[in-house]
Amino acid sequence: MAEGSLITPEIRAMLGQELYFAGKELIDRTAIRRYGQAMSDLNPLYIDEEFAKKSRYGGLIAPPTFIFDVSHDIFAEVGEDGRDLSRVTIHGLNAVRGGNEYQFFEPARPGDIINRRRKVTDIYEKKGKKAGMILFVVYETSYTNQKNELLGVCRETMMFVK
Repeated sequence: MAEGSLITPEIRAMLGQELYFAGKELIDRTAIRRYGQAMSDLNPLYIDEEFAKKSRYGGLIAPPTFIFDVSHDIFAEVGEDGRDLSRVTIHGLNAVRGGNEYQFFEPARPGDIINRRRKVTDIYEKKGKKAGMILFVVYETSYTNQKNELLGVCRETMMFVK
């Protein structure tokens, strides 16, 4: 560890670590409709079953960002120590979201169960202009359905500062 470095051996050991979160509940039409309404997106592919049946999808689909926002079961993702296992946490440092990058492959549909696999893919640090050293942790979360079809990927960068 370099002088003043935030990357401890424990933090370096996070690189490549992977966690799997199995989905617990079926996505239903109501959740899709309410999500579309909350996003002010009333696309008939999300709310009109007859319209959606005639589309290339052959039925209702969820908006693309649905899987990233609604597929978390926070109560199932808390460890015995009360730590939120769905997030990268580093004790003694404050976390700030540094950005997200999304890829979409297949739409989620009513009846799907969404599973997530999160892997830490990069750890590095930079000297900030005002904040001192900033630790960056990049992780990639893949979202699949019960058929193991890849629906989407989110690459998130978290910044940690003292």
